[in-house]
Amino acid sequence: MSEEKYKALEVTEEGSGNFELNIVYKSVTEPQDGEVLVRVRYSSLNYKDALSASGNRGVTRQYPHTPGVDAAGIIAVSKSPDWKKGDEVIVTGFDLGMNTNGGFAEYITVPAKWLVRLPAELSLWQSMAFGTAGFTAGLSIMALIRQGLKPENGAVAVTGATGGVGSAAVAMLAKLGYHVMAVSSKAASHDFLLSIGAREVIPRSEVEDQSGKALLKPRFAAAIDTVGGQVLATVIKSLHYGGVVTTCGMVNGGELHTTVFPFILKGVQLIGIDSVATPYEQRAAVWQKLAAEWMPAQLGSLTHEIGLEQLPEAIHTMLNGKMQGRTVVRI
Repeated sequence: MSEEKYKALEVTEEGSGNFELNIVYKSVTEPQDGEVLVRVRYSSLNYKDALSASGNRGVTRQYPHTPGVDAAGIIAVSKSPDWKKGDEVIVTGFDLGMNTNGGFAEYITVPAKWLVRLPAELSLWQSMAFGTAGFTAGLSIMALIRQGLKPENGAVAVTGATGGVGSAAVAMLAKLGYHVMAVSSKAASHDFLLSIGAREVIPRSEVEDQSGKALLKPRFAAAIDTVGGQVLATVIKSLHYGGVVTTCGMVNGGELHTTVFPFILKGVQLIGIDSVATPYEQRAAVWQKLAAEWMPAQLGSLTHEIGLEQLPEAIHTMLNGKMQGRTVVRI
């Protein structure tokens, strides 16, 4: 097997701070005990991939490197008693695509404990239409539901609504009957957000309060925040009594300037969402939900497909903040 070559997108450092992306061919190697070799059929593009591809040392320490935090495919070789050749699997999170070569390649070798079995109702393509972004949105929705959120409780805000996590959250919440208020800084995306299920679209400027007030007029029963910073602080101050907000991103800033008053006077809750090290049982449960009752009818319309050769352009688009929806990568 080591003589077989496979195609991969590789990032190399060409001088200080200059990173290049090229399609290369590598040799397939046998997995070690406890590992599996997966023939990748699809991956997807996430913001973390764009950071890795541009030389962000906080994501990837050593280059050359193949990004891709998502992969879906078929096991080619298994050195684990839990998996066999031919099993269809999903790999997201852990170290994939960060410091372990990732899904932008025809083959990946990963620890068997990173795998999730593809649900019977889900295709490999659909799993990557969700990818880490959809999985993270699913974790966020599960957290809200566990806190008792029901459609009749009121509007649910989704910040960064045109991004991968945001657009998936909008579509899934709409499928479940919630009144979704999509928050976006992109005026041109108004019709897109309505088409995937948002009831209302509001500009980000409405959730970037600069007044310094500890509390604002209640507006949301709950929220899924993907951007952090002042937007998250404003959402917290704008929740109804007993409201809940999940947070999973920081493109608007990693600092959170707020007070304890929303928490001790209105009983609101802030829940952090991590998709990297999610335990297997919870991981599998979310994928089952995505494959069944949370599957939005608009999954295809919020997703577009590219090949490995189109990845450099798509990464550039994402880094410039112009990406909309989800991007599936055909391997």
